[in-house]
Amino acid sequence: MIPYGRQDIGEDEIAAVAAVLRSDWLTQGPTIARFEQAMAEYCGAKYAVAVCNGTAALHLACLALGLDTRDMLWTSPNTFAASANCARYCGASVDFVDIDPRTYNMDVRSLAQKLEHAAAAGSLPRVIVPVHFAGQPCDMAEVGTLAARYGVKVIEDASHAVGAEYRRERIGNCRHSDMAVFSFHPVKLMTTAEGGMILTNDETLFRKLERLRTHGITRDPEQMVSLSEGGWYYQQIDLGYNYRITDLQAALGLVQLGRLDGFLARRRALAVRYDRLLADLPLRRPWQHPDGRSSYHLYPVYFDAERVGVTRRHIYDRLREAGIGVQVHYIPVYLQPYYRRLGFREEQFPEAERYYRGALSLPIYSGLSDVQQDEVVEALRGVLAGARDAKEL
Repeated sequence: MIPYGRQDIGEDEIAAVAAVLRSDWLTQGPTIARFEQAMAEYCGAKYAVAVCNGTAALHLACLALGLDTRDMLWTSPNTFAASANCARYCGASVDFVDIDPRTYNMDVRSLAQKLEHAAAAGSLPRVIVPVHFAGQPCDMAEVGTLAARYGVKVIEDASHAVGAEYRRERIGNCRHSDMAVFSFHPVKLMTTAEGGMILTNDETLFRKLERLRTHGITRDPEQMVSLSEGGWYYQQIDLGYNYRITDLQAALGLVQLGRLDGFLARRRALAVRYDRLLADLPLRRPWQHPDGRSSYHLYPVYFDAERVGVTRRHIYDRLREAGIGVQVHYIPVYLQPYYRRLGFREEQFPEAERYYRGALSLPIYSGLSDVQQDEVVEALRGVLAGARDAKEL
């Protein structure tokens, strides 16, 4: 099976993790701080806080902004459930903004209209979470301008987009947002096995994120509400969580970060090959916003069933049978049973549903060889040719 994504681990990563295992610090040690500093420098942000996974990062970002039961969060329906669930963890309500049919990201025109109507109705969201789907950057300057106009906070869900660029600057610099969140799951561009990161340029948010990651506890006398009683002393300032990452994971992440540009170059080269090899097939290839440079966490293609003459399900099943691990990203979040019980229904966000009906992610990862990519394309070509022949009969 050729999977749609997988990690790329070498001897340097194994050696780095082994070195931590031989050290005095397996967790809450100095490797974590080095990883955070390196990631902040790479992205161009002032601060970074490493946590146990991307979902925890989203949750803490919402908590740091004070999101609670009185508030609303808006995000994209074309995303993994965590982009919306983070609001529910805080007791907040959730709504969605439909997607741009070219980028599959949150449509800024729809966002502008929805904010205008919400302002008139006195129901503005507290937080907007634009999602850089598949590594394609959102139009963050427009999002940031709208957020400033209406007094809304912005958390970038950049789980797919480490190394991606917007207007020739790396995603994660938080130029147009309050915070940005990365995921380091094994299918992402770089991995810490499980892990996540929150970046920000706001020192107050940074200090709060650090506390919330570790039960809301601080040993910093400047953050305490009364004088320290000694070297053993700490205070719980907030109700936080145990969302810490380990030094083992941070060591893995540091080596992976050093290889990230190579991972990106290979994924982009594979995307160029796909663009060329698929040019004559009846499908829509990923479109690149002129202000963005994708990290290609995914290579999503779109099939129009009427044009192709066969359903996406048929294509998926035949490719899987051929050993090609294609995947579908994503079922619109609001169509999940949990969100239907909250009152969401079909046809509320038609572009997201239209995309879902024809979406298929082809394998793309740094270790994918040209030969394997050719196998993927030939298998897809064979499925579509078979569908065409059946239609003609």
